[in-house]
Amino acid sequence: MLEAINLSCVRDERSLFNNLSFILSPGEIVQVAGQNGAGKTSLLRILAGLAQPDKGEVHWQGRNTRRNRDRYHQYLLFLGHQPGIKSVLTPFENLAFYQSVSANSDPQALWSALERVGLVGYEDVPVAQLSAGQQRRVALARLWLSSAPLWILDEPLTAIDKQGVGELMSLFEQHAEQGGMVLLTTHQDLPGTSRPVRKIHLSGVENR
Repeated sequence: MLEAINLSCVRDERSLFNNLSFILSPGEIVQVAGQNGAGKTSLLRILAGLAQPDKGEVHWQGRNTRRNRDRYHQYLLFLGHQPGIKSVLTPFENLAFYQSVSANSDPQALWSALERVGLVGYEDVPVAQLSAGQQRRVALARLWLSSAPLWILDEPLTAIDKQGVGELMSLFEQHAEQGGMVLLTTHQDLPGTSRPVRKIHLSGVENR
């Protein structure tokens, strides 16, 4: 369980959100909604432990993530605006590196992930030579390889076609059905799903 407790965030002397509290439980898909500048990315970075709130705490399994950062990150997969991949490596090498960091090696799963994101045929091309959309798909392929229960995803549907969006939503549902948790932002209207998607709205005013 992930719990945000009275979070407040100020950027450039402007309050993005105040006293924001919520719980993300196993089996849930939650969308953080709000206009540009409402603080969606700032909130996700705080929840992922990459930034600190001006006030409040984030707890994972009842413990403050700030005091248990390394352990918390073992349970977390965070995908931000930047792909977070090595441009000198190929898609195959990037995903193999991700598997090795996760103490896992499953070539069949790796090839399946590449197929899911439409990169079979590009697996040996250095990432620097791929388009921005293809680089994004290399990052997203990690979702099919991840065993982390908590996924925090900033705009995962950007530059993804309709079929790709459907694939991702199916994956989110499958992850939730297995007891995982998905927290995401997106500017797109999410397609209908068999599981309800709860929304947290950021409006730049006090949240309760």
